[in-house]
Amino acid sequence: MRHIAAVEPGEAPTRGDTKSGEHAVVARRRPLLLDVREPWEFVIAHLPGSVLGPLHSIPERVTGVAAQDDIVVTCDRRLCRFEAACALELRGFTSSCDLTGGLDAWAREVDPAMPKY
Repeated sequence: MRHIAAVEPGEAPTRGDTKSGEHAVVARRRPLLLDVREPWEFVIAHLPGSVLGPLHSIPERVTGVAAQDDIVVTCDRRLCRFEAACALELRGFTSSCDLTGGLDAWAREVDPAMPKY
């Protein structure tokens, strides 16, 4: 599974493991940001433009999304991001990945104003 690293606003996001330095540039079109947390968590904080799709509702949330479209899974829990990305791959999505470090890392490294809970 691929990962997408948090970046500074205005920078091009990259895929890969930020610790090993392995990165591949994300496609130029905007990816679908799929937030797999529960609705109450989404209300507290989420990435702008993200779509709420709790883990159990992934099949319904990706209706109309092409299998080759980029999907970035966001959540605070690594296991949930991993399960969601695997579920997408099992459904034929070839370009799904998770946000390395989750929303917690995003709030620490990119957007300190994002509420934390």
